[in-house]
Amino acid sequence: MSTAPPVIELRQVVTSFGAHRVHDGIDLAVQPAEIFALIGGSGSGKSTLLREMILLHTPDSGSVQVLGTDLKGLSRQAAQSLKQRWGVMFQHGGLLGSLTVHENIGLPLREHTAFSDRLINELASWKLSLVGLKPEVGAQMPAELSGGMLKRASLARALALDPPLLFLDEPTAGLDPVSAEGVDSLVLSLRELFGLTIVIITHDLDLLWQVTDRVAVLADGRVQGLGAMAELARSEVPAVQAFFKGPRARAAAVQADKVAAAASQETPWKPK
Repeated sequence: MSTAPPVIELRQVVTSFGAHRVHDGIDLAVQPAEIFALIGGSGSGKSTLLREMILLHTPDSGSVQVLGTDLKGLSRQAAQSLKQRWGVMFQHGGLLGSLTVHENIGLPLREHTAFSDRLINELASWKLSLVGLKPEVGAQMPAELSGGMLKRASLARALALDPPLLFLDEPTAGLDPVSAEGVDSLVLSLRELFGLTIVIITHDLDLLWQVTDRVAVLADGRVQGLGAMAELARSEVPAVQAFFKGPRARAAAVQADKVAAAASQETPWKPK
């Protein structure tokens, strides 16, 4: 078992908006190279928790540590340096509409490195290919892309500075099943290739079953369940069971079983 410290650690996080308490003592830890998901109903505080992890919101109390750094009271310079060590794929892409896809991917490199224009262009092209987009996509504007291509382009920009940590906000929302499955495979391959730690907010049951290592279920201001999907499916906590009832949830679970069974029957590759 790894003894490495958590990549993200939250202790007794409390967050309120007026009289409404969104978080009432959240404790969480995300381990190195883990694909970790946050789920919960509308108003459960999962998006707010993500914002607190990426320095866009400050909780009322408690501590948030990311990559070994306590986020409370960071100087502007320290915060900027830390932000360069994570990438964020926003739900609606977040690309600048006035720049081409290639320019969007290269923007973090131009802002935070002293690399030459030639090297930046080469790196941007590599990130584009890494997420499965053809070179000609780089010349297009964000508004010209399909939903799936926009998600991949946003992911390429999130990877621009080779961060060890990725945050993905609803990475498959609004995508057709084929495009969503492509994003699922891409997330897994990125973890395998680079050992990334990946935190995901999602409602996508297929992604949850087939991609994540652990999932935290948020409700009523607290973590109501934490573990692998198979463990959570056996939970008797009402807030957790709500995600495993209904035809969509059952279908996703059946499909996950089929994928696992097929993988177990594959002949392991052996060097000649």
